[in-house]
Amino acid sequence: MLLAVVEDAVSAPGDLFAAYDQYVRSLRCTATAMTQRRRGARSFLATWPDPSVFMTKPTPLRVRDLDRTRAWPFLTWCFLTETCMADLDLLGAYAKGAHLAVWAKWHQEEVERARNVAHELGWAPSWTHQVCIQQLGLVCMTTNRRLDELTADVLVRFAGELATVPSITENQRKVLGHRLAGLRQVCFQLGLLERPPVRPNAKDHTLADQVAAIPQQAMRAVAVRYLEALVPTLRPKTIGDRADSLELFGLWLAERHPGLKRWNQLDRSVMEEFLAWNKGRPSRGRRAGHPVGIVRQHQAVTTLRSFFEDLAEWGWAERPRRVLLHRSDLPRLPVAVPRALTPDVDRDLMAAIAHEKDPAARCAVQILRGTGVRLGELIDLELDCLMDFSSHGTWLKVPVGKLNTERMVPVDDDTLGAFDDWASRRGCQRALPDSRTGAERDFFFVTGGRRIGGGRIRRALDDAVKRAGLHDASGRTLHITPHQLRHTYGTSLINGGMSLQVLMALLGHVTPEMTLRYANLASDTVRRAYDEAMDRARSRHLPVLVAGPAGSFVPDRVAWLEAEMLKTRVAHGYCARHPVAGPCPYANICEQCDNYVPGPEFAATLGAQLADVLALRADAEARGWEGEAARHGRVVAELERHLRRIEIRRQEMEGVGLGPRAG
Repeated sequence: MLLAVVEDAVSAPGDLFAAYDQYVRSLRCTATAMTQRRRGARSFLATWPDPSVFMTKPTPLRVRDLDRTRAWPFLTWCFLTETCMADLDLLGAYAKGAHLAVWAKWHQEEVERARNVAHELGWAPSWTHQVCIQQLGLVCMTTNRRLDELTADVLVRFAGELATVPSITENQRKVLGHRLAGLRQVCFQLGLLERPPVRPNAKDHTLADQVAAIPQQAMRAVAVRYLEALVPTLRPKTIGDRADSLELFGLWLAERHPGLKRWNQLDRSVMEEFLAWNKGRPSRGRRAGHPVGIVRQHQAVTTLRSFFEDLAEWGWAERPRRVLLHRSDLPRLPVAVPRALTPDVDRDLMAAIAHEKDPAARCAVQILRGTGVRLGELIDLELDCLMDFSSHGTWLKVPVGKLNTERMVPVDDDTLGAFDDWASRRGCQRALPDSRTGAERDFFFVTGGRRIGGGRIRRALDDAVKRAGLHDASGRTLHITPHQLRHTYGTSLINGGMSLQVLMALLGHVTPEMTLRYANLASDTVRRAYDEAMDRARSRHLPVLVAGPAGSFVPDRVAWLEAEMLKTRVAHGYCARHPVAGPCPYANICEQCDNYVPGPEFAATLGAQLADVLALRADAEARGWEGEAARHGRVVAELERHLRRIEIRRQEMEGVGLGPRAG
C-alpha cells in the first residue's frame, strides 16, 4: 500500500519534496518524527536538488553530509522509489541504518517467500532475519533487482563488489559473506539458481594444483598428464591419493637427490633408498611428525609401481629405462579381524546415542548399526531407498558405493523406526546434484538444504562415548569410528550362525577374502565347538583309575568314564562324529535297511543292542541333541520291529511242532 502511494506521487509532476511529504503523511509515526523527516529532506534538497548528483560524491563526503543534514530516511526513500541508485559502499557505511527494515515493509511478499523457505530449512529466527531481510534487502537495493531477478551472475557480481568496497571492515565482510551463502541457499530452494551454493570451506583443486608441490618441473608436467589420463577410469578420491603419493616422492627426491630432474633418470638404487625411508617416514597430515601407518606406506609404493608400469605400457618417452619396483617391494599389509565392539560397549553406546540432540546424526548412527552400510553409502541414500515386500518385509536398497555395487539389506523394526524418525523431520528439500554424475537426486539425509557430512556423525559418536563413559583398559576414552558399527553388525550376524556366503551379500563384498576375515572371530559357535572337541580329546586319554581304601575304584571317575563311553558308543566301537555335524546318515544303517533279515539266533544280540540304543536316546534327549535323539528313535523302532518278527516266527515254528503230523 505504501509503495502504491509513493509511486502515484512520484509519477505525478511536481516537486520531489511534495512526493516525499505525501509518503511521510502515510507513515504511522509521531508528529515529531514526521517533522524531523521533512526537515532533513529540506536541508538535503537545499544543497543537492538532484540526489543522483549527490551519489557521485566520494563515500566519506556523502556520509558527512548525511550526518549533518540527518537526511538518511529521505535518501532511503529515494532508493526505494528508484529516484537514485544505491551503492554498496554507502550502505556498508550505514550498516546499522533503518533502510533495510523499510525495504522489507515495501517488499513484504518477497520477504515472506524467503522466510517460508528458511522455515522449511529449519533455520533459527535470528538467522532467518539476517538472511531474508538484511541480506536480501542489501542485495536488492544495491543491484536494483527484485527477488525473482536474482540470478547466479547477479550474486557473483555482488560478491565481487563486496570483496573490494573500502567502507566494509574485514569482520563485516566475513559476516556478509556468510549471509550471502544463506541467500544463495534460499534462491536455490526457490528454483532461481540451478546449482546449490558451494560450501565456504570447499575447495576445487585442479589436477595441476594437486601436484603443484613437485619441485621438478619436467616431472610435475608428466604427473599432471598421467593424472589426466586416469580421470575417465578412476574416481576423484583415488586420483587425489595418487597425486599425493607422486607429490611425496617428488619432494623426497628433491631433498635427497636434487640432481635428478626427470623420471627416466631414476634407477633401482634410488628406489631402494626411498623404500627404506618410506618404512618409517613421518606423516604430513593431521598427525604430522608421527610415523605413518602401514597402509599409507603401501599406498605410496603401489602408486609409484603402477605409475612406472603405466608409463612403460603406454610407451611414454619419460618412462624409466628398466623396472624399478617389484611386487616383493610392497609392504605386507596385516590381515586383522574386524574391529567389532564388544557386546557391553555396543549396548551402552546405542543407549547413549538415543539421547543425541542432533536428530540427523542420531538416526544416521542407528541406521549404520542396524544395516551395516558404509558411511559413504549412508550419505548417498535416497528418499526411495526402502522397499516393502509383502512376503519378505522391508528392505534397504544400498546405492552404488565404494565398490561400484548395489545390494539389498533387510531392515528390522528398530532400524525402520530410525528411518521414519528422520523422514518426519527432514521436511521438503530440493533435489541436489550427485557429485559423481551431476544428475539431481533426492538424498535422504539432507538438512538445511545441504547433505550431512561424515564429520557430523563422528562428532555424535564421540559425544555418545563420553555420555556412556566408555574407556579402554588404560582408562582413556574409547575412540569409535562409524566403520566399527559395520564390523559390529557383521560380527553379530556371524555369531548368530549366518553363513559367510549370505554375510558376503549383505555387506556388499566383491571377493570372498573380504568376508573370510569374519571367520576368524571369537564367536559363540567357535567356542562351543572348541569346548566339545576338547572334551572328546580328553576322553581318548583314559584317566588312571585310583583304588580306594577298600580296593574299589573311585565312583565319580567310573561314572564319568561310563557316561562318556555311552554317548559315543555304537554296535562295534565308538563314534567321534561332532554333534554340530548333525545326525550321521550311516549310523545303524544295516538295521534300517529293507534287505536286513535277522535270524532267531540273533535275538539276544538285538535285545542287548535295543537296550543300548534306548540308553543312547535318553542321553541325547537329556543333552538337547534333538537330531541324535531322532536318529536313535528310528533305530529303536526298527529293532523292535525285527524282534517282533523273530518272536512271530518262533511262535509259528512252535505251533507247527505241536500240531498233528502230516499223513
